Amino acid sequence: MSALIKICGISSVDALDAAIEARADYFGMVFFPPSPRHVDHHAASALAMRAGARIGRVGLFVDAGDNLIAEGVQAGRLDAIQLHGEETPARVALIKERFRLPVWKAIPIASGKDIEAAAAFEDVADFLLFDAKTPKGAALPGGMGLRFDWSLLNSWRGRSSWGLAGGLSPLNVASAIAETSAPLVDTSSGVESASGVKAPQRIRAFCEAARKA
Repeated sequence: MSALIKICGISSVDALDAAIEARADYFGMVFFPPSPRHVDHHAASALAMRAGARIGRVGLFVDAGDNLIAEGVQAGRLDAIQLHGEETPARVALIKERFRLPVWKAIPIASGKDIEAAAAFEDVADFLLFDAKTPKGAALPGGMGLRFDWSLLNSWRGRSSWGLAGGLSPLNVASAIAETSAPLVDTSSGVESASGVKAPQRIRAFCEAARKA
């Protein structure tokens, strides 16, 4: 069975259409103003309406308050909430309880200790997304094209569903799946022509490579 595919940071109709045509399973909308991929609620609503039931809708939030999450959930008609900040397990549990949606928690990875730390979220998050840890002081918590040492995942013995992110592109996604057996792969900057600008042809190439892996 091929890995599921998520194209994150989609903010344009062309990119969304390319993801749907390439049979991606999910697309991500970023509700984080500092990001070049941020969408406001009007744009999110339009994308959600266009997507319909053809592709899953995931909203990405970074240490967001309940009001911002509620607005994103409603505008984006979200199927899942992705938390990409420094949310604690307790905060994850509260968000899941309030919004009654699956919650994905991004886990920044740079060392084996980070893999071990993921265990704290197993009982509260529905899905763990292992992503590359960004440098201290970085403006963004992800979407910077960084990757981590995939062999670190060999030590993961968790029960939770999980996926792989961080520096994935059409050129390396097949190798990533082969090495990690990731059930889901997630890309953002790896399918862009410029920061925040998705390239439809790269989206199609990524999905094709992932499905063939």
